[in-house]
Amino acid sequence: MKKTASNDQGQPGKYQLSNADLYHQCDLSELEFETTSDLESLTENLGQDRAMDALKFGVGMKHEGYNLFVLGSTGLGKNTTVKALLKEQAKHAQPPFDWCYVNNFEFPEKPLVLKLPKGRGKSLQQDMVQFISDLLIAIPAAFESDQYQAEYQTIHDAFVHKEDLSLQEIAAKAETNNIMMARTATGWNLGPKKEGRVLTPQEFKQLPDDEQQVITRVVEELRDELKKILLQIPLWQKEMAESVKKLNRDVSNMTVTHYAQDLQAHYADIAEVKAFLELVKQDIINNADLFRKYAAEKPPATLTANQLPPEFTEYQINVLVDNSTTEGAPVIFEDNPSYQNLIGRVEHIAHFGTLLTDFSLIKSGALHQANGGYLVLDARKVLTSLYAWDGLKRALRSHVVKIESLEQILSMASTISLKPEPIALDVKVVLTGSRVLYYLLKQFDPEFGLLFKVAADFSEDMDRDPENSFLYARMIAGLQQQNKLLALDKAAVERVIEHCSRMADDGEKVSLHMGSLVDLLKESDYWAQQAKRKGIIREDVEKAIDSRLMRSGQLRERVQESILRGIHLINTSGEKVGQINGLSVIQLDDISFGRPTRITATARLGSGKVIDIEREVELGGAIHSKGVMILSSYLAYRYAKEKPLALSASLVFEQSYGEVEGDSASAAELCVLLSAIADIPLKQSLAVTGSVNQHGEIQAIGGVNEKVEGFFELCDKRGLTGEQGVIIPASNRVHLMLSSKVLQAVKAGQFAVYSVETVDEMLSILSGVDMGVADKKGRYPKDSLNGIVEQKIQKYTELRKQYLEPKKD
Repeated sequence: MKKTASNDQGQPGKYQLSNADLYHQCDLSELEFETTSDLESLTENLGQDRAMDALKFGVGMKHEGYNLFVLGSTGLGKNTTVKALLKEQAKHAQPPFDWCYVNNFEFPEKPLVLKLPKGRGKSLQQDMVQFISDLLIAIPAAFESDQYQAEYQTIHDAFVHKEDLSLQEIAAKAETNNIMMARTATGWNLGPKKEGRVLTPQEFKQLPDDEQQVITRVVEELRDELKKILLQIPLWQKEMAESVKKLNRDVSNMTVTHYAQDLQAHYADIAEVKAFLELVKQDIINNADLFRKYAAEKPPATLTANQLPPEFTEYQINVLVDNSTTEGAPVIFEDNPSYQNLIGRVEHIAHFGTLLTDFSLIKSGALHQANGGYLVLDARKVLTSLYAWDGLKRALRSHVVKIESLEQILSMASTISLKPEPIALDVKVVLTGSRVLYYLLKQFDPEFGLLFKVAADFSEDMDRDPENSFLYARMIAGLQQQNKLLALDKAAVERVIEHCSRMADDGEKVSLHMGSLVDLLKESDYWAQQAKRKGIIREDVEKAIDSRLMRSGQLRERVQESILRGIHLINTSGEKVGQINGLSVIQLDDISFGRPTRITATARLGSGKVIDIEREVELGGAIHSKGVMILSSYLAYRYAKEKPLALSASLVFEQSYGEVEGDSASAAELCVLLSAIADIPLKQSLAVTGSVNQHGEIQAIGGVNEKVEGFFELCDKRGLTGEQGVIIPASNRVHLMLSSKVLQAVKAGQFAVYSVETVDEMLSILSGVDMGVADKKGRYPKDSLNGIVEQKIQKYTELRKQYLEPKKD
């Protein structure tokens, strides 16, 4: 650290930082390239060795529960990296299977599942449609053939002949006995005849009695025989019907078997399909009349899988997963991981006010599509979708995908629905999400650790050494070429790397947020195109950075405006007792900027309590309250080791109307508190940031660049005097990557940035008073600031003792 010389005690010169400390420049002069076109693009994931090792381990581990959770903030390129790795891994994996649902002819409400080699599911579907299409022509044609008609006629003639023969025997016997047998509308009539006609009842009564009795006996005998024959006729008809049925079945069997031979032979290597085709064949044979009836009503045309008539849906193949075009194992990214989109669903069709469904309306989910491969999901989306997380865990635990509607699970529907046969599941699930989400799941979901045993933690940044800077330049070249942007010259690459250090909040690191980097390159390309340049130069990168700040800078300008108009009180000149300028950072999404805040303190006789007004009104967070309590400990330890601290003090952030959190203002609070105790003014031209511990050491804080720039902008708009500046912790020097305007002002001596390691150093700059060094007895020189504080506390102690001692008469 470069420090300016200081001639007088208490002067801040030796703590002042140079421009080299305020901005860590990138120097690529030793690299031999003019533009990124000259660089070999970097395809590997720079700085993500740990995450890549974890990904490769998780993908390669085949044992149960080794699913992955990829954690890191948005913009690190997690999805891109995971996608590339999985697709490369998928090329060498076993080919996935096709999955189909088919009709269960015995229990239609429980559809059966078929597992077929890759591409054969769609083939089976098309073959089955062709099979049905052929039978719609072949079966009716078989029943219309001459051979069938002849055989049918033979059966029919045999029945008629048998009936006629039996009746002829009775007729002959009747003729022998001079009895006429005639068929009427109501059946058969028997009666005596004479001269070729039937006697009338009057003529029959005129016959002799013995002749009447003979005729009557013969008629009764003939009638009994006729009755027996008539009773036999239904049995003969049944026999004929059975013969016709057997004929029909034989014809159907012969026709269906003929057309099924090729189909069965084509799938003879798949036992499940072979068994299903046999069931289909038997069902068609049993229901051949359906084909004859349909052909009579509608001449069959060429059919497709989606055009099968409702009468033949039961023979359709519902291809749930078709991997015919999948190269290697499937890699599925499900952007909307709802329960139905993960597990699948059974759709319904409204028909006359009734919801109908069958196996052909079963739809696949992401788990089906990824079966045999990899499924990538956004953890937050899964968790925020109703029952999706429970459904995913259930499938991973049981190793099957069981399609159930949410209505069934929650018992909200009493309608009968399908219960498809579960599908065996073999999938590697990759969740992506934030670190907070990962550790929350790890803490509160006991099943999470059993199912997702591999965490791939993506780094936010990496060291910015010469070797990594060269690799980063190659990565920039790769992104430029990949996005078809103009090439960047060396100076532009240096500026991009410097800005990525600013994004990392560390001059010795560089951000690995690929999303933000690509956006910067695209915007720089835009400004280069606007300037009609053939390549991107440093000026274009600067323009892109400044334009982005301008677009999102309205709130920052409003905050500055309120201070400049005197609405929010901040002094940037003069000196005040018990008043100091603290610095805070306002963070809104990806927008952050520094905001000066006035902190005041009062001190008085009391019982050693430092009152944090923010905490008293419940506006102070736990960490802020901790910082204030450290101040009390510091005061007691340093100035009142052997006596009670007879002091009360109050601290407050002026004009603060929201919650105050963090301890980055604790150093400022301690300084202003000591100022109030010692009654020594502090310079208002300086702002302070830093955390303090019980021993008075100044500790690092976050957002140091935004804090410095926030106070600088205010001073710049009011007019720089050369006395203004910011005091930061010495441990924050490595984080400094300040704007060019700050650097120019520091170089011109109009603004200063100081780094300190202790409260004494900070107070010496703020007050211009020597802090003093304690002697062997632990006492400070009386004219030092520490000595003055010590004397004031001693005075408070004596006064308190006077008040507490009982008065004597």
